[in-house]
Amino acid sequence: MGQKYPDIAGIGVTSFGETFVLTDGEGNVLLPSMLYTDPRGKEQCKRLTETLGEETIETVSGLKPHEMYSLPKIMWVKENLPEIWAKVRHIFLVEDFIVHALTGICQIDYSLATRTMAFDIKHLCFSEKLLQAAGIESSLFSKPVPTGTSAGVITKDTAEKTGLSFDTIVVSIGHDQIAACIGAGANDADIATDGAGTVQCLTPIYDHEPDPKKMAEGSYCIVPYILEGTYVTYAFSYTGGALLNWCVDTLAKEEKKIAAEKGISVNQYLEQLYAENHPVNRPSGMLVLPHFAGAATPYMDTGSKGAIIGLTVGTTTEEIYRACMEGVAYEMMLNYQRVKETGLHVKKIHATGGGAKSKVWMQMKADMLNVPITAMETVDAGTVGSAMLTGIACGVFKDLKEAGNHMIVPVHTYTPDEKAHEAYMEVYARYKKLYEAVRPLVGKE
Repeated sequence: MGQKYPDIAGIGVTSFGETFVLTDGEGNVLLPSMLYTDPRGKEQCKRLTETLGEETIETVSGLKPHEMYSLPKIMWVKENLPEIWAKVRHIFLVEDFIVHALTGICQIDYSLATRTMAFDIKHLCFSEKLLQAAGIESSLFSKPVPTGTSAGVITKDTAEKTGLSFDTIVVSIGHDQIAACIGAGANDADIATDGAGTVQCLTPIYDHEPDPKKMAEGSYCIVPYILEGTYVTYAFSYTGGALLNWCVDTLAKEEKKIAAEKGISVNQYLEQLYAENHPVNRPSGMLVLPHFAGAATPYMDTGSKGAIIGLTVGTTTEEIYRACMEGVAYEMMLNYQRVKETGLHVKKIHATGGGAKSKVWMQMKADMLNVPITAMETVDAGTVGSAMLTGIACGVFKDLKEAGNHMIVPVHTYTPDEKAHEAYMEVYARYKKLYEAVRPLVGKE
């Protein structure tokens, strides 16, 4: 790699959250990593909550207690795999595991540290109160540092194995959603980021620490952001683009072939088919509950299931596709309204991800939320954000503003249509009742 790109000056490391890596004193991995979807840790989370109280955990960590986070799963390992635990000398998350492998330095940025449910968001350190209650030593974790902090240069061994220069800098970037927020140009509390990828994620910024109790009511986390005194939260749905992919792969096999012959994506083709017979910026009238992989915020209900309401014998594939787009947007609207109640004042949204390429979807979201949405040129804003912070650490850019001027490119702003907004709100009034109506019918999990 180093020989092919000899001008590499720095490497920024970002990763998904929660997943941890246990190693011995030599850095050898002791156990396969446990993803946030792993059910282990449920009993430990319940016990920890009973010991400390839900409000204490929420106030300290900025998280509503849940087994998806690292700490309950680490407790499970200690209790159920004592022979493994006896060898543990370090608990890494993916970011600091890679940083350590490259530099020998153990540091983790604030945003990723919050995903452990063991981090104190006020004092920006691992919480002795939470860790003592869990029976885990704080010394096992890496040193918390601000997002975008350099860990120094790579080790001699790393340089020899990779061919990189010995003075290559490694930077702790942070949680992938934070990197995407930075890469989307979200630099103040007026701007939220719409991550329109496989998962649909709205990331708004707070210019103050929000009330942990209000945030916990919708399972919204509180994460320290890169700008001093600011925080973000993640309002998300497990199925954003994933729902559209399901619709295409399951129902649009013939449309795929035709789209390929026309030299366009099947998504574009389905949008065109719908537009031929329907007003594009008006609701379809169908309702889709997009919980095809369970419900994320504000419900955090893995047992919830998806539903399509309003089908007839005349319903076409493109109409179902359109309704799926609306379902994702309605769920986004539901989250948007909930987080607004916690003290947000969003004036505009910057959209990234593959979904930002869809003019129809972007206009739909702008109309529904009644907020201007600007689509950004780069699909992977997380990569842009990582490059921006790495460039600053390497001295290529002076600050975020200069980095953004070079790397962030807005493509088009979609302005809300008031009449379309009113039409969507009429349907949304019914959508808000959909989860409660469907959930009792699909059984418990």
